[in-house]
Order: sequence, then structure tokens, then C-alpha cells
Amino acid sequence: MSEQTTPDPQATGHDSAPGPAPTQVPGGTSSEAVASDVALDTAGGQMPPSAVPAATQLPSRDKDGEGSVLHQIFTGNAMVSFLSVLLAIVLGGILMAVTNPKVAVTAGYFFAQPGDLLTEVIRPYTALVQGSIFNWAGADLAAQLYPITETLTVATPLICAGLGVALAFRAGLFNIGAQGQIIFGALFGAYVGFAWHLPIGLHLLVVILAGLVGGAVWGGVVGLLKARTGAHEVIVTIMLNYIANFLLLFLLTTPAFQRKGSTNPISPFLDSTALFPELLGPQFRLHAGFLVAIAATAFVWWLLNRSTIGFEFRAVGANPSAARTAGINVARSTILVMAIAGALAGLAGVAQVSGTEKYLSGGVAASIGFDAITVALLGRSTPWGTFFAGLLFGAFRAGGVAMQAQTQTPIDIVLVIQSLIVLFIAAPPLVRAIFGLNPRKKKTTTSGTAGARTGGVKSGAAA
Repeated sequence: MSEQTTPDPQATGHDSAPGPAPTQVPGGTSSEAVASDVALDTAGGQMPPSAVPAATQLPSRDKDGEGSVLHQIFTGNAMVSFLSVLLAIVLGGILMAVTNPKVAVTAGYFFAQPGDLLTEVIRPYTALVQGSIFNWAGADLAAQLYPITETLTVATPLICAGLGVALAFRAGLFNIGAQGQIIFGALFGAYVGFAWHLPIGLHLLVVILAGLVGGAVWGGVVGLLKARTGAHEVIVTIMLNYIANFLLLFLLTTPAFQRKGSTNPISPFLDSTALFPELLGPQFRLHAGFLVAIAATAFVWWLLNRSTIGFEFRAVGANPSAARTAGINVARSTILVMAIAGALAGLAGVAQVSGTEKYLSGGVAASIGFDAITVALLGRSTPWGTFFAGLLFGAFRAGGVAMQAQTQTPIDIVLVIQSLIVLFIAAPPLVRAIFGLNPRKKKTTTSGTAGARTGGVKSGAAA
């Protein structure tokens, strides 16, 4: 029969008699908490103390953990992006106020009627909201909801092209050629749309596939040149933008693409079977291409986070040499990622010709390809971040027209705000300094507290 033993109170460091009240040790931890940590670390006195104190092995007992989480939230990339947009809007408002003559007039009698000055300062942004989100002065519900539908319509190609740029960024490539890829996607899709006559449903599907192929071909050329010859993708994509633009202008003057009976360089209208269905009726321009943009965002998220190919893309973007050492075919990944990025940009071209414009023209790409770079940067090259950044820029573009019409504010102010957003996104330390978000200060304070606790635990163990 085995003999039952009880732990010796002196060996465990606990006394059966009630001791004095817990005292506070450096670092803000009571002696009672230190004793419990020591008992946990030594298994009640049965084992010698480990090299790593228990206080550092377990989550903190105070609220420092919660504070660190909140600090990470308020100093993370998402918050910095939000503050960058906010700062750009504030500076844009100051610029609009300085250049508005009515602000100068109302400032002359500010102390008599301060409301007039404030009204003139915020009036451009009020018009921007009315033109992009909700027009509360509309005659009926359709007029009131029209601005948000315009925002979604304008944002659709921005989202698709932005995804193409963001995907290339994640693979370590600078896809500056979204403009040319949009043109090729629109070129292929429009030709299939007005030259081929297919049944409803099938026709639109073929148009989408043609646009994807057109963009993928133009993007794949860049990846091929990069992988096989080492040509820098920035130079190649910029040159291919010019080639695509002038090729489009030339083709629109040929009998195969120019509309019959017209001297303007525009194509025939696409067949009705090749158009995206209207989501809210003919009084709105919003079409099913927006749903395709949502599906494309979900696809890119899955590709990057749930697929083997996406892992290879991210590995190549992080360190091509290490990826090559790990057995990843870097050349194949470069060609493939540029082809997929081009296909996404080509989808933006399809949204233009099959959804918004319904025909092909020389300005089909407008500045979408270049705005897509800004959208991808604002979205931190993440799929859903790019999606919401596209919505924001769509609101800017849709509301800028109303802002100019109602307040005579130049629409170029919107471009200034967009440029300021890019500036602040590219300089996170500047934004953190302006708003007092210094992660190093918190890190130093936390390290000092942890060091004090470690010292307290060691002192308790020695005692």
C-alpha cells in the first residue's frame, strides 16, 4: 500500500496561517499574483523554476492585453487608410474654402452670422453627398436613389481594374498597364457583342469570356517579357498602354469596327443579347456588371488566401529567390499572375461596353486604368480593401459632377483629394505623427512593464 504524502508548506512557499495583505511590486503586479505565478511555474514546488517565468507564458492578468489590441486597431493599416482619407477630405475642404469667393464675403460678417460661413464651407461636400449617395431634395424615390446607383455604376470598372493592379502588387509586380488591358478587353468584348449574333444568355457569356481573353493576352505579354527577358514591367506596361490606345483609334476608322453611316470613330451598338441586364430598371444605369465585380472580388480573395497558386504568388512577391529555392517556378508565376491581372482589367472593359456605354469608342477606358492604381493602393492591395476603395472613388467621380453643377466648384478638386489620399497612403508615419499614433511609444511602455513583471517574478521565486 502506497504511502500518501502531503506537500510541505515550506517547500511550496505557502503558509497555512493568514499572511499580511498583498503588497504591490514594481510593474503594477501584487505579491499575491506573483506568488501564484511562481506556484504555477514550479508546479506547486515539485519542480525547479523554469528559464521562462510563468508571467510571460500566460496571458496578462490586467488590461494591458486589451489595450494592445485596441492600439493595434488604431495604428493598423485600415485605420491609417481611413485617417488618410479623412485628412485629404479636410485639406480639400480648406482648399475649396480658400478659393470660394462666397466664403470670403461671409467671413466679413462672421461674428454677426457665423452660420453663413459654415454653410458655404460645407456646401460643396453637401453637394458631393447629394450627387453620390442620397439626394434628399429629389422629387421622388427614384430621384433620391439615383446618386447611389451612379456611384455603384462608376465604381464597377474601378473595382475590376483595381483588383488586377492589386493582384500584381501582391506578387511583387507593378502593373501600370491596366489602361491598355481595359482597352483590349473592351475591344474583344465589343467586337463579339456587335459582330456575332448569338442567343440570349450565351451571347453575354461569350462577350465576358472574350473580354477576359483580351485582357489576359495583353497582360500575359508583359509577364512573358518579364519572365523570359527580364524586361521591367513598368516600362513594358506603359509602352503597351500607348500601343493599345492608338491601335483602338485606328481600328475604329476601319470598316470592321466603325459604325455604318457615321464619320465618328465609334462602333455599332452591341446587340441587346450582349448587354448586362439592368438591375433596377431603365431609369437607372446600374447593371449586373456590379454583381460580376463582387464575384471577381470574392474570386481574388479565394485565389490569394485559399489556393496553392495564390500562395505561390504571395511567396514570389515576398522573396523571389526564396520562392525559387523552395521549388516554385517563378517565371510561370510571373506570366500567370500578369495574365490573371490583365483578365480582371479586361473585365472592366467589358463592364464599360456591355453595361455603361453599350458601344466602343476611343475614350472607353477614360482614366480608369490609372485611377485603378490609386484604388489598389488605398485598398492596401487586398481584395475587399480594393472593393471598398473602388466604391469611395466611384462616389468621388459621381458626386464631383453634382458638386460642380450646384456650387461651381471645379471638379479638379476631386482629383486633388484623390492625389492627397495617395500621398498620405504612401506616408503612414506622417499620418501617425499628425494624429499622435506612435506604435513605438506603446511598444516601449509595454516592454518596460513586462520587464518589471519578470523582475518581480524572479524576486518572488528567489524568496
